[in-house]
This record gives sequence, structure tokens and C-alpha cells, in this order.
Amino acid sequence: MIRETIVTTQGRDGRVHIAPIGLIEEGDGFVIAPFRPSATLDNLRETAHAVANYTDDVLVFAGCLTGRRDWPTRPATEIPGAVLEQALAHAELEVVSVAEDAVRPRFRCRVVREESHRPFRGFNRAQAAVIEAAILTSRLHLLPFDKIEREIAYLQIAVDKTAGPRERQAWDWLMERITAHRADGASKGAGA
Repeated sequence: MIRETIVTTQGRDGRVHIAPIGLIEEGDGFVIAPFRPSATLDNLRETAHAVANYTDDVLVFAGCLTGRRDWPTRPATEIPGAVLEQALAHAELEVVSVAEDAVRPRFRCRVVREESHRPFRGFNRAQAAVIEAAILTSRLHLLPFDKIEREIAYLQIAVDKTAGPRERQAWDWLMERITAHRADGASKGAGA
């Protein structure tokens, strides 16, 4: 099972990095498998801790993928780390082993502490659509654009039917990023 979360890590200098990452459930812990190169990967190597933030605020997912990473945090309770203020709950993680890989090293983590902050009030189809669009946006460099367009067209239905203001804003941010990527690709193709 993969849980879509916001992972916060810190470098030795204490600087917080916020990134949407699907955590792989493994036994009673998680595996974090960041792509190379990434700040998350560097921070995990430097400090061996992370926080899995469980949030239904899709603006954070979309924001991180569109250059908006300045989200409020507070110190974690038992590890050197930061908890996202928007988190409904969080898990403080400690790296216990690393399986090296040329593309995505796997950091096996144990849960040091879990806390709940606010109740989960239910699913919204637009939230799920935004998460799927965020995943597509994170893979713009890997996927054919026609596949992205088909999936976005389908996801747009849920956004049109069920989105609130935050989901619409998140969707708009992602669509701007996808449109910019397409325009960049078209301009590079025109110059070839």
C-alpha cells in the first residue's frame, strides 16, 4: 500500500524541505523512496529522520509541485523534524536502513511517534482528482503528453462536480504547470 503524504525533512542546517511523497507501507513502518537528485534524499542521508504529514489540504500537494513550498510548520515532538500545520495527523520517522539504488534509494523507517490533530471529515472526489493530477505533474518529464491530457480530461469531471475553493485553486496551479510544460516542449520542438 502506498499512502500519499507530505513528507517534511530537515538538513543539518535545520532548513525544512516539504515534498509530496507516496510512502510505501512495509510491516509496522514505511519506506521512503525519493528520486535522485532531491532535497528529500539529501536530508534523509544527513539527518536520518522525516515526518509523514497526513493532510486533506490539496493546496499543499499542488503548491509543492508548482514552486510554492513555504507552508507553516512547527517542531516535531520526538525527532529533529517539522510537522506541517495543515496536518490532520502525523508520524515521526527514523531511518533504520537504506537499500541503495541508482534511481530511487529506499529508506526503511520506523515510526517513533504518531499524533492526531484534527478529525478527518470525509473524502471529496475533487481532492482525489487533484492528488492524481499532482502525481501526473510530478511525472511530466516521464509520460507522453497525450496520456497526461487524457487523464486530466477525466479528472476534470470530478473537479467540476465536487471541488471547493481550495481544490479549484490547487487544480488551477497544476493546470498552469502542465500548460507551461507543454508550451516549453512545443518551443523546444519548434527549434529542432
